[in-house]
Amino acid sequence: MPTATELLSTLVAFPTLSRESNLPLIDFVESYLADYAISARRVYSADGGRANLYATIGPADRGGICLSGHSDVVPVAGQPWHSDPFILTRRDGRFYGRGSADMKGYLACVLAMVPHFIKATRGVDATPVHIAISYDEEIGCVGVRGLLAQLADDGARPTGCIIGEPTLMRVATAHKGKSAWRCSVQGQAAHSSQNHLGVNAIDYAAELVLFLSRRGREWRSGELDYRYEPPWSTVQVGTIRGGSAVNVVPDSCEFDFEIRPLPHSDHHLLADDLGRVARAMLPDMRQVAAGADILLRPLAEYPGLRDDGTLDALKYRCAHALGQEGYDSLAFGTEAGLFQKVGIPTVVCGPGSIAQAHKADEYIEEAQLELCQRFLAQVVDNQVRRL
Repeated sequence: MPTATELLSTLVAFPTLSRESNLPLIDFVESYLADYAISARRVYSADGGRANLYATIGPADRGGICLSGHSDVVPVAGQPWHSDPFILTRRDGRFYGRGSADMKGYLACVLAMVPHFIKATRGVDATPVHIAISYDEEIGCVGVRGLLAQLADDGARPTGCIIGEPTLMRVATAHKGKSAWRCSVQGQAAHSSQNHLGVNAIDYAAELVLFLSRRGREWRSGELDYRYEPPWSTVQVGTIRGGSAVNVVPDSCEFDFEIRPLPHSDHHLLADDLGRVARAMLPDMRQVAAGADILLRPLAEYPGLRDDGTLDALKYRCAHALGQEGYDSLAFGTEAGLFQKVGIPTVVCGPGSIAQAHKADEYIEEAQLELCQRFLAQVVDNQVRRL
């Protein structure tokens, strides 16, 4: 039986960047499960290049706990790594590699525990353990939606789910949602010496960016929820592109921004406010160029996770398994809100720290892997049968 460390080494070696194929990793996991006589099903992306994997250990005619994680990782280009990001490297009790914390460490622990799960789910009255692995989580929780569409009407859908995003093995019961947008400004080119004949797309885009920036600063002193860090809604412009030369009035500019609103706030409506500001600019732009325009397009969206009464049984049992008092809330997003949306109570709890994710020399501590495996064993042995 391979250890969690050995499995993590194998998983890290698959460069499963978002939007690129994860099928070699899925092939490996499916083969690994088949060695234990566990069958799995795939739910493919529209182009067939990526897939979710879903497997059940134990009785297949009833719900049980689902252990879910995503297979994709963020890029490493331009980051100053001190070792090959796709070769797991051990230093001082830490395992370095892309995805070690976010979140192949959790997947490695789940797979390492498969022999234990098989023993725990034997018997007529046993409750199964489901394993779910999704694709393209990092670009907006894209892949898991196809899987959840199938599970929503499944008579044996999970009765609870643990998403293993890195929380330092603390049970989290709430997180912010997210929406990402692209704003495209179409102006009119002209020679810079006669810029009155052009419509400077960068100028108008800059006004919209400043509007978002001002709104973000207002939120810092407005509605606060200290369960989160930071305790306010956030908006950020992440990329901006425009212009071709300093002596040419730029005829196009676009920028991408994201909103992470506090639950129960109306801050998710910021894109509507930006649209009204943009429409107010159009008459001025079109006095010079009739075809000038500003377009807003959604890029990604996923809901937050709400700590409501449906989570009580699951969160109590997970916290008991860790000896944890109280529950955490997360500023980052996960697929948990989507599971909750189809009626599957979900918490977030996994090894590693989100502070290590998406950066050079990403790592997970060996002690976190060990704690995760003990947690999974206790949840399955003592808690799942009561869900």
